[in-house]
Amino acid sequence: MNANEIHDRIKDRFPDGIVEFKIDATVDPFIVVRPELIRDIAVFLSSDPELKFDYLMSISGMDYNDGNLGVVYHISSMEKRHRITLKVKLPKTDAQVPSVESIWKTANWHERESFDLFGIVFQGHPDMRRILLPDDWEGNPLRKDYKAQEYYHGMKVPY
Repeated sequence: MNANEIHDRIKDRFPDGIVEFKIDATVDPFIVVRPELIRDIAVFLSSDPELKFDYLMSISGMDYNDGNLGVVYHISSMEKRHRITLKVKLPKTDAQVPSVESIWKTANWHERESFDLFGIVFQGHPDMRRILLPDDWEGNPLRKDYKAQEYYHGMKVPY
């Protein structure tokens, strides 16, 4: 199934769920969906017999440097041999999105990484805590507006 057909199936099931569809993207075609629907769309994509998206390749956090954060989901179907990229855009002041961990277990650590480094909260995640930085670290280092703390427990932070 090609990107247009995948888009059409999502659009049929979630008529108001798609914000943008970019077929001629630089790397891969992508579909921007409403953040509150990402879990429902993921359930549909993984369970629809024509789609069978059974493999979450990665989840990446993004800081668009325009007051918004984003989450990018690269998914594919091993059986059907097609893939698509999904994106959601979130306001930096309230970066929350439903977790897809219950659909694709691979999401567990990917979501925790985006939480740790960007401050994106994945609602319904079973273990939403830092994965790379210490629990008492201040801030989210991959945000464009991040200011590194000068000292951590009396040690100079080398930046």
